[in-house]
Amino acid sequence: MYARLLTRRAAAVACSLALVAGIAGCSPEPAATGSADAAGSDAAEAVELQIFAANSLEKAMPEVEALYTEQTGVTFADTQYKGSGDLVEQMRGGAPVDVLITASSGTMDDAVEGELVDDATRQDMFVNDLVIVRGEGSGVEVGSLEDVASVDGNIAIGEPGAVPAGKYANQSLASVGLYSNEEGEDGEYADSIADKVVQADKVGTAAQYVSTGDCAIGFVYTSDVYRYDGIEVAYTCPDDSHKPIVYPGAVASSSENAEAAADFLEFCMTDEDALAIWAEYGFELA
Repeated sequence: MYARLLTRRAAAVACSLALVAGIAGCSPEPAATGSADAAGSDAAEAVELQIFAANSLEKAMPEVEALYTEQTGVTFADTQYKGSGDLVEQMRGGAPVDVLITASSGTMDDAVEGELVDDATRQDMFVNDLVIVRGEGSGVEVGSLEDVASVDGNIAIGEPGAVPAGKYANQSLASVGLYSNEEGEDGEYADSIADKVVQADKVGTAAQYVSTGDCAIGFVYTSDVYRYDGIEVAYTCPDDSHKPIVYPGAVASSSENAEAAADFLEFCMTDEDALAIWAEYGFELA
């Protein structure tokens, strides 16, 4: 028995030396190959979505994305939040996108006409209200759209060519004769407010102008009041003073993850926790 034990020990030592020397016969190649294959498979299945979203979604969207990642493992690239028109222009320039969500039907129409999104995947996601905000505690009185003309101070309005909120604001002002084009673009402001209007590159910037005191009032969405400190609603613009505020979403035509992108849009509209997040930031389902 002692001799057999010595023989076994000798064999074990020999195998150990062979492992150190890298001899193939003693190397656990099958296990290593299996691990590599699994890693390659995981990498192939990993999905990262690029979202282009209207600026007013900047606070709510990251929370919904985090929720989706937690449930599915799908991750997100650096989501772009800009004026809807600017997002469409970026897509025209070839920017990689999986999902586009705009703050106006007209802007999404432009994306469809330019074949930038798959029209079959388009759906109206949210609605919003247009409000006039003032600095919190400022006491600025706005009881009607006509009162805008008598406000002492500047008026923040999104640039209508790129910012849907600016177009809606101009439509509302046109309804009381303070803007010359009912469509909200390429018109002129009445003399009583022309020198007061400060245009913003996105609706969030308009909100910031008011919160910092650079403007006395500003036209933004209800949801923007949840995004920024230091502002409060002074007046809600009547629904019939502007076109309906609708947020359409669609899968980009160039998306390499079209199925995952469509699934994410569906999640945004149906998951109970996601719906609670949208509601928390003032968005209502369309």
